[in-house]
Amino acid sequence: MSELLSKIHSIVGDNGLITDERVAQRPNESWSKGSCPAAAVIRPASTEELSQVLALCNEAGQTIIPQAGMTGLADATKATEGDFVLTLERMRTIESIDEKGSTALVQAGVVIEDLQNAAAEKGLLFAVDWGARGSAQVAGMLGANAGGNKVIRYGMARDQVLGLEVVLADGRILTNLKETIKDNTGYDLKQIFVGSEGTLGIITRAVLRLWPAAPARQTALVGVESFDQMLTLLNALKQRLEGKLSAFEALWSSFYKFMVHDTGNHQKFVDDSLPYYVLVESECVDEERGREQFIEVLGELMEEGVIADAVIAETSQQANALWAMRDDIEAMVAAFSPLIPYDISLPLRHMEAYTNEVAEALAEQFPESTCLTFGHLGDGNIHFCVGPVKDKKAIDTVVYAILAKYKGSVSAEHGIGLSKKPYIHLSRQDAELDVMRAIKAALDPKGILNPGKII
Repeated sequence: MSELLSKIHSIVGDNGLITDERVAQRPNESWSKGSCPAAAVIRPASTEELSQVLALCNEAGQTIIPQAGMTGLADATKATEGDFVLTLERMRTIESIDEKGSTALVQAGVVIEDLQNAAAEKGLLFAVDWGARGSAQVAGMLGANAGGNKVIRYGMARDQVLGLEVVLADGRILTNLKETIKDNTGYDLKQIFVGSEGTLGIITRAVLRLWPAAPARQTALVGVESFDQMLTLLNALKQRLEGKLSAFEALWSSFYKFMVHDTGNHQKFVDDSLPYYVLVESECVDEERGREQFIEVLGELMEEGVIADAVIAETSQQANALWAMRDDIEAMVAAFSPLIPYDISLPLRHMEAYTNEVAEALAEQFPESTCLTFGHLGDGNIHFCVGPVKDKKAIDTVVYAILAKYKGSVSAEHGIGLSKKPYIHLSRQDAELDVMRAIKAALDPKGILNPGKII
């Protein structure tokens, strides 16, 4: 190993290789948990450096664990003793933003919030957004095919990708940095790597779609008296807001009460006796007209009995306060550690029955634990956060066994990693898993890239 590290050092230099006590000081799990047991951390400054490093590691059979912002929730970046961790934290350049074509060419170490801010300076929007935007990186976003708060309008991470540059396990560079939306010249290779969690190749650069920034947003928190009313609200807003609906975040009463009563971080915005709440947001160009329409539509739905209570943000500070309540994952981690986050999707027609069954089963079998439910209802994605937990496997069995009955997915946007690997068969057929293994064997025959993850 020392000879291999010496060769790598000659490529990346002092700033590109860590082998001392600083390795153990790095987190090995999300949210700064754990102590990294890897033998080294490699920090290439360019695609060419990474290409040379992977060629050496592939020849030596040395395992590589890609790590990005360490905000994932599926143990997809967990290293073991003897692994080399790979990070693109020295590759954080936003190379260009094409205002006319509405695209950005970025290195994969770019932080999501930095990309959002750079796009905003040009009057554009990078649409993938979630609470960890200040830490998460493009590489991790693409590796997990992240979703977030605006999928209902703009789609998932893979929907933003026009082109990729990828370094394969043997060091070959696959460059397809096209800026066109339409390209039917054979297999769409870039999409093989999106959602692959670094098991097939290392994404180093990407051409990403940008959108016209809507200068005005309207935000409200509404309460409803039933799940059916929540679905009625969703469909009504899609129609009556004329395509402007950009977020529809459902909060079960357990989540809302915890945030406004137990954390000490958030005020009570609306009546806390209702079973469901929704954080609604629309984006528009004409702020005055957009606000009038937003207030009018919510007023109509209240008169129709769909909405039981509501508060409409008057300022951006009030809107940010509503989102801060929705995004306060740190409060849950602090209150219920160890905490298990679940990330499931299933048809909306089954959502109420499924969430009720899970809540009842958990309350009966694990009365010492709390289950907080929330998520992106507009795209059929719900999160459970359960904690404190003594027997993760037993709780996994409850959550996923019920999900299998409704033919849902064990991972909507967080990926598979290690934590969901035992359950992927509940969402994928044997033939699909066989194809995945064949792709892995073809692109990484020695199995050096993030081994043991997904399949």
